[in-house]
Amino acid sequence: MIKIKSAYELERMRVSCGMAATVRNKVAQAIKPGVTTLELDAYAQELIAEMGAKSAFYGYRGFPGHICVSTNDEVVHGIPSKRLIKMGDILSVDFGVIYDGFVGDTATTVMVGVSDPEVIRLVTVTEQALAAAIDKAVEGGRLSDISHAVESVATGAGFTVVRDFVGHGIGRKMHEEPQIPNFGPPGKGPKLKAGMTFALEPMINQGTEEVEVMSDGWTVLTKDRKYSAHFEHTVAVGEEKAEILTIPENAKK
Repeated sequence: MIKIKSAYELERMRVSCGMAATVRNKVAQAIKPGVTTLELDAYAQELIAEMGAKSAFYGYRGFPGHICVSTNDEVVHGIPSKRLIKMGDILSVDFGVIYDGFVGDTATTVMVGVSDPEVIRLVTVTEQALAAAIDKAVEGGRLSDISHAVESVATGAGFTVVRDFVGHGIGRKMHEEPQIPNFGPPGKGPKLKAGMTFALEPMINQGTEEVEVMSDGWTVLTKDRKYSAHFEHTVAVGEEKAEILTIPENAKK
């Protein structure tokens, strides 16, 4: 069953989501050549502590990081490490915060001095796919309208959509009903109602849609080792348009 949040619950979610967005943006600004992904994780941990919140990722099913940092051909769930960031890298930073009993979840992909036009196009199209998905999170539509919007933008640009990992409902728990694939025909699934809250997250690949999990049990790689990009917002379905909850100004308590 898809939970519909009350006005009070949505207000609390705005704060937790705003905190997640603040950390996302500050960590993204800290990405530069010579920095390690473990240093980004430590910075995120510091920011979370200052807010009086906690990471939704740290310890989740044993995950060892406060954030996920996935580089280049890593799709999602990259573990922070001593790996040095270098020019030409793209990094997906995925982060969730728990505050006052509610979860905010968000991700962005940052380009580090990227000059390859196809990589730039991949990142741009993935962000556009997220925007298209958000546009469909409106009362009266169907859940698969969101899925179809992502797939249409991605495949229309010549890229592929990761099928093994999906978006999801979110609220008091990081993963609530429903699962939201980034592919499929429109007009299917549950009817959308105002107050539903979703974490929408296109994962788009340059090459094959196929992925595999590394021996660490977490890091997901593209099977052909071509690049992948990832963007995510937590949104609330609205009567006329969706509300993006993961914006920094919502962190003001």
